[in-house]
Amino acid sequence: MSIAAILGELEVENATTRRVLERVPTDKLSWKPHPKSMSLGELALHVAMSPGYIAEGWCCQDTIDFGKGGGKTPEPASTQEILAAHDEGVNKTKSALQKIGDEGLRQPWTATMNGATVFNMPKSALVRSIVLNHTYHHRGQLSVYLRLLDVAVPSIYGPSADESPFQAAAV
Repeated sequence: MSIAAILGELEVENATTRRVLERVPTDKLSWKPHPKSMSLGELALHVAMSPGYIAEGWCCQDTIDFGKGGGKTPEPASTQEILAAHDEGVNKTKSALQKIGDEGLRQPWTATMNGATVFNMPKSALVRSIVLNHTYHHRGQLSVYLRLLDVAVPSIYGPSADESPFQAAAV
């Protein structure tokens, strides 16, 4: 895995993520599918902010202590706020990954909780599993929230019930 390959993936995935976030209706931000679930707004902002927050705050360090807490995702006031957070997060992610570089991906990373090791992995695994896959996981959750709210779900990796990237444009 190289920084160039990761940045290439991010270009494609960030465009897809932005299309999903654009569908989040401002008037439904407090909606939850279940009392234990995050609200639509919290989840959307989590998707928007996580890659930049993790890349900048975790990947650029060799150790992080989860016992210090990270706080709860705030409730956004609008879809525009979510999109702005996404755009800022994209820039933070790219900047952090370029700072780490290919050599940095091979360096070890450790997460602790009040002194006890929780994770110990190369930074390349941190980037793949938490910066990237974690975001894709929550983006999938967000697409289910949209479906439950009867909002058209965009194509993500192929056709959705509402949109197909394979349909020819009308001539």
